[in-house]
Amino acid sequence: MSTADREISARRLLDAPCELVFDVWTDPQHVAVWWGPNGFTNTVHEMDVRAGGNWRFTMHGPDGIDYPNEVHYIEVKRPERMVYTHGAGANDPDAFRVTVTFEAVGNKTMLAFQILFNTAEQRNQVVDKFGAVEGLNQNLDRFESFLRKGRLANMAEAQRIS
Repeated sequence: MSTADREISARRLLDAPCELVFDVWTDPQHVAVWWGPNGFTNTVHEMDVRAGGNWRFTMHGPDGIDYPNEVHYIEVKRPERMVYTHGAGANDPDAFRVTVTFEAVGNKTMLAFQILFNTAEQRNQVVDKFGAVEGLNQNLDRFESFLRKGRLANMAEAQRIS
């Protein structure tokens, strides 16, 4: 049975190996900087990336509103895959499931991000009300930019040392 009417998804080929991509994706110090659409900042309260672990954070919007978020990890297979529920709290009826995969393509990584909502109506509401498709693309743009800047800084440091 197709779930296309309940999904939002995106893929990116990143110029970094899976291990590095996974590490940057799961390090709370890094995530606090790049997570979310343009203009958002984050406060990470907890990030325990393992099956059964939780990630609690507050997104601070450019509109001055704070958006509390909770993630509950269901599956974490480093550096290949993670599955989690994402909502505003443990009993959030609007929580949705996210699957992120990291696939090696030579020395690069194909990152696939899928959000699966409970209903097509829930998906459409999030798209219409919050601009979720554009928000996901901005989130991945920010991640890719952060990853690239970090790699360039590391290459410059390596050249300076040699």
